[in-house]
Amino acid sequence: MADKIAIMGPGAVGSYVGAFLVREGEDVTFIDMWPEHVETMKSKGLRASGSQGDFTVPVNAMHLTEAQGIHDLFDIAFITVKSYDTEWATHFIKRYVKPDGFFLSIQNCWNDPVIGGIVGSDNALGCIASHIEVALWEPGHVLRGGEPGRDHGHTVFRVGEHDGRVTNRSEGIAKKLDCIDAAYATDNLWGERWSKLCQNGMGNAISSISGMGSQEMALDARLRMIRIHLAKEGAQVGLAMGLNVVDMSGKPAAMWADADKGDVFEELDDFMSTRGGNVNWLASMAQDVKKGRQSEIDFMNGLVSEKGREVAVTTPFHDAVIDAMHGIDDGSIKQGSENVDRVLRAAGR
Repeated sequence: MADKIAIMGPGAVGSYVGAFLVREGEDVTFIDMWPEHVETMKSKGLRASGSQGDFTVPVNAMHLTEAQGIHDLFDIAFITVKSYDTEWATHFIKRYVKPDGFFLSIQNCWNDPVIGGIVGSDNALGCIASHIEVALWEPGHVLRGGEPGRDHGHTVFRVGEHDGRVTNRSEGIAKKLDCIDAAYATDNLWGERWSKLCQNGMGNAISSISGMGSQEMALDARLRMIRIHLAKEGAQVGLAMGLNVVDMSGKPAAMWADADKGDVFEELDDFMSTRGGNVNWLASMAQDVKKGRQSEIDFMNGLVSEKGREVAVTTPFHDAVIDAMHGIDDGSIKQGSENVDRVLRAAGR
C-alpha cells in the first residue's frame, strides 16, 4: 500500500517536490495557509515548469481550516514551511500523522532539533535540498531555474536520521525523491545541514539587501569578497563545533575556513566569479523580500553568529548582514546596492 503523504506549507520547494511525487502516483495532500495557492491547486492543478520540463498535475489541496476533516491519518508529513513557522506547523500536523508515522524537514536552516523536540527525534528525519533553485511567484505554479543536479553529477537531495544511522525509511524517502533529482540517504545529516546553511548564508542575505541576483553578485568584486568571508566564518564555526562539514559550493570547508590566506582567497574569488548561473536568479530570501514577507535571517546567518559565540569564533560579516537585514525587515532600510558598502563598513572593511 502506498504511503499517505502530507506536505505541510507547500511553498516553492514543497510544491516542486509534491508535484513530482503526484506525477509518480504517490498519495499526496497539500495543506497550506495561502488561500489563493490552495484554490488554484484545487481548480487548475499544480504546475511545475523550468529546467526539468513543464507539466501540470491534479492535486489534493486543502486550507488549514479544512484539516479538521482529516480522518485517514498520514504516514509521512513533509514540513516545508519557513523556519519561523516550524514550531506551530509541526504541532498542527502532528495530530494528523499515524502513531508510527514520521516527519521530514525539507527546509533551509537548522530546524530539525525543533521538530525532534515536538515529535521525538526518533520520529524525525532531515532532508537537505542542495543547489536547487525554485520559486513560487504565483499561486499554483512553481518554477525551477538552473540545471538539474543529475545533469552535472550533483546530488540534490540528502536524507538523514538525527542519530546518523542509514535506515530503511531514510533510503525509502531518498528513493521517492530520486524521481525529481539525484538523492541518497546520508549518515551525516548535521554536516550536510551545516554546509547548506553556510551556502545559504553566503548568498541569501546579501542578495536580499542589495536586490542583486546570482549573475550580478558573481560580477561584483565587493560582493564576492563579502560572500567569501561569510562562507569562511560559517566554515570556521561548523568545524569548531566538531561537525563533519561537507563541501560548500563544491569547495572543501577547510579551504573556505582558510580564506584569509591570500592565495586561497584569490582562488576562491576566481571560483566565485564563475558561479553566476544561467539566469540572474534571486535567492529565496530575496524572493521573500520582494513578496513583502519576513526573512529567515535570524534562523540562517543568526544561527551562525549564535553558534560562533558558543565556540569563540568571531563572525563580523554575519553580524553585519544580520543588522542590515533587520533593517530591511522592519522597513528602516531600503533594498539597494548601496547596502553593500553598509555591510563592508559594519564588518570593518
